Amino acid sequence: MRIVHVITRLIIGGAQENTLLSCEGQHDRGHDVTLLTGPAIGPEGSLLERAQRYGYRVEVIDEMRRSILPVKDFRTYVRLTKRLRELRPDVIHTHSSKAGIVGRWAADRAKVPVIVHTIHGLAFTASGSRMVNSVYRVLERQTAPLTTAIVCVADAMRRQSLAAGIGMPDQYVTVYSGMETGAFINPPRPRGIVRRELGLAETDIAVGTIARLFHMKGHDDLLDLAPDLCRRHPRLRFLWVGDGLLREHFEARIAAMNLRDRFILTGLVPPEKVPELTGAMDILVHPSRREGLARALPQGALAGSPVVTYDVDGNAEGLIHERTGFLIPPFDRPKLSAALAVLLEDESQRRAMGAAGRAFALARFDTRVMVEALGSLYARLAARGKV
Repeated sequence: MRIVHVITRLIIGGAQENTLLSCEGQHDRGHDVTLLTGPAIGPEGSLLERAQRYGYRVEVIDEMRRSILPVKDFRTYVRLTKRLRELRPDVIHTHSSKAGIVGRWAADRAKVPVIVHTIHGLAFTASGSRMVNSVYRVLERQTAPLTTAIVCVADAMRRQSLAAGIGMPDQYVTVYSGMETGAFINPPRPRGIVRRELGLAETDIAVGTIARLFHMKGHDDLLDLAPDLCRRHPRLRFLWVGDGLLREHFEARIAAMNLRDRFILTGLVPPEKVPELTGAMDILVHPSRREGLARALPQGALAGSPVVTYDVDGNAEGLIHERTGFLIPPFDRPKLSAALAVLLEDESQRRAMGAAGRAFALARFDTRVMVEALGSLYARLAARGKV
């Protein structure tokens, strides 16, 4: 099949990795794959080079941006429409809110037979601005009728989208976001070496977070809890993997609390280093305030750590509460602190939850499971005479 994927930008992030793994898996299975993307602008790093060296077609549309920019958005629509008419794909698969809206309208104009969109996170809840959220809600409602199938990375995305009046129930299918599991189970570098390089002693308990240092990711909640947790647990160390606009703000707060020796901020790291850093953790905590389904949860579980997260969006589908980790009522910091304390105090529970989490994550989040599910979806659409 001729398949075109469209995503707003290839920064280092969950939606972007999901898209690249889909492209790679479909390319490996013999499909003609093209990826259309905007420039990877921002401090989060870029996956563009990885995409360009794999072997499928990659093209950058310079006008495509994450923000709402009417002139650039219209130019993006025109360029996408023209390119889709040239490529004549059997299937277009869009990712992320901006590319999902502009890309689906362009695909409809170009008469692409099958239009698939993946919801990685809900666009109409993403902004702190009610007006921006309202605009996205209206646009999603108007764009859904153009869409042959809407893929969700968690059942929660379907429920919330339908409640907002977006699409029809029979358009939705859940395909959990896949990842390369092998490196998390067997990291390329041993845990002990990585921990020594980070300055972690053998007896330290590393509570890790994998997320951009950005709004809504919950780092401030951890900083609010840190003084009390550090006082009660002398071996506690926080390990934050990622970088972003709020790094200086967080570093200032850590210094003001006199907790510099308790925090390790790795900054931006290449994706291939994430498995070994995850393997250096003892607990994975992800207090984000919005997600599709946080990839950090199965990553932590694959590395053998219990996971702790707020019950927002699809996160409940990324663990088994009280078996592989703890699901905390949204933004309940006292309960978040209590759950971390339980795990900090009980090594045997950490190990048991980590082992159960690894088995759970392997069955649900392996890349091959995702690629096969998407292939089956495309085949079903073809069987309906859409391709």
